[in-house]
Amino acid sequence: MNSRWQLLMIAGLLGSLSTYGLTTKVITADSNYRSKDVPAVTITEQKAISIAQQHIKGRVLAINYDDNIFRIKILTQQGVIQIILINGLDGTVVPLR
Repeated sequence: MNSRWQLLMIAGLLGSLSTYGLTTKVITADSNYRSKDVPAVTITEQKAISIAQQHIKGRVLAINYDDNIFRIKILTQQGVIQIILINGLDGTVVPLR
C-alpha cells in the first residue's frame, strides 16, 4: 500500500510539472518592449465608427483596417457616400489625400 501511494505521488508531481511547463511564459529583457514594426491598436472598430459618425451622419456601409487606419464608408441621409479615415492608434481623423 505504501509503495502504491508513493507511485501515485510521483506520478502527480510529474504531471503537475509537465502542466506547469506548458503554461509558464519565459520573460526576457526583450519581451517587455513592443516591436516598432507591430504597433498596437488602441481603439476598437466600434469606437472608430462612433468617431466617424460624429463627423458624418449616416449609415456605415463598410469598414476596413490597414496600416493603423480605419477606412469607414458612410451613406449620408442625402444619399451621398462619404469616406472618412480614423487613426487606429489615437482616434484622430486623418485627412484624405
